[in-house]
Amino acid sequence: MDRVLIVDDDVQLCRLLKERLSTEGFELEAVHDGVRGLERALSLEHALVILDLMLPGIGGLDVLRRLRAKSPIPVLILTARGEEIDRILGLEIGADDYVPKPFNPRELIARIRAILRRSSMTAASAGPLNHGDIQLDPKSREASLNGVSLNLTSVEFTLLELLLRQAGHVVTREQLTESVLGRKLGPFDRVIDVHVSNIRKKLGPSELGQRIKSIRGSGYLFVPRSEAR
Repeated sequence: MDRVLIVDDDVQLCRLLKERLSTEGFELEAVHDGVRGLERALSLEHALVILDLMLPGIGGLDVLRRLRAKSPIPVLILTARGEEIDRILGLEIGADDYVPKPFNPRELIARIRAILRRSSMTAASAGPLNHGDIQLDPKSREASLNGVSLNLTSVEFTLLELLLRQAGHVVTREQLTESVLGRKLGPFDRVIDVHVSNIRKKLGPSELGQRIKSIRGSGYLFVPRSEAR
C-alpha cells in the first residue's frame, strides 16, 4: 500500500480524501500546517506528497523549496483556480504537476497513480543513454552532465529521456503530456513547458548552442550534436 502525505489546512477535505484514497489502496497521512508538513515530507515514509499552497506557518511554495533542497520525492500541488502564477512557480521549484481546487477526486487519484507509476519506473531493458556530455541511466533514474549529477526530478528525468531518445525528431506537447504526465493536454496547460524550461536551466547550453528547440505550434526537439548551433 503506497503511503501518501497530504499537507492541507482543510481538515474536512483531508478527512474525505483519506476515506476515498483508502478505497483505492492508498494510505493517507494528513497534516495541516507547513512546518509539520515539511517535517513529515522529509521523513522518507511516503511515496508522494500532495501539497496545498495556502498553509499556515510556512507557505506551500516555501515548503516545496525547502523540500526540494533535500529530497526528490514526487509532489502534486493543489492550487485555487486563478492562481496561475503560483502554479508556475510551484512547477519551477520542482513540483511534478498540479490540480486546481475544487477538483474531482477521480482526477486527483488518476494524477497520483500517474506520478507514482512514473517515479517507480525502471527500464531494465534499456541501457544507459549517452548524448555527448549528457549521461542517463534509466535503471537508476540518474542523470549527469560531464559526470556531475543534474538532480532532476522524476518528471524531468522522464521528459529528458524521451527527448533524447527522439533526438532530431519533434515530439509534440500532446505526446509529451501523455507520455510524461500520464494525462491529456488541457487548454492553457503549461506544465510541460515549465518542465522543459527547468531542464534547459539545469543543462545549460552546449558548446554548439541550444540543446532543446521549441517548435512553434508543435512541441520540442532535442538537437542532435551534428546539428546544434
